[in-house]
Amino acid sequence: MSKKLYIGSVAYGTTEETLQSLFETVGQVLYVRVIKDRDTGRSKGFAFVDMASDADADRAITKFSGYELEGRRLVVNEARPQAPRDSYSR
Repeated sequence: MSKKLYIGSVAYGTTEETLQSLFETVGQVLYVRVIKDRDTGRSKGFAFVDMASDADADRAITKFSGYELEGRRLVVNEARPQAPRDSYSR
């Protein structure tokens, strides 16, 4: 079963390819997404990485929490489900 990880404190110039290469050192990566501002297209400073197994995800959390990448210390945790949003508009 795959596990989604939240990656925080990502440098604004970090690419999905960079994160994929890094996380592949501990296991199979299924998906990487750097979250970007919809108006500017610039990174918001966080990303999500889907690891193929719980064991791969646990290794990634252990190895990369506090890991320095491009001048920033990464925060790596298991991702929590997205909170429901209000569906009304004004």
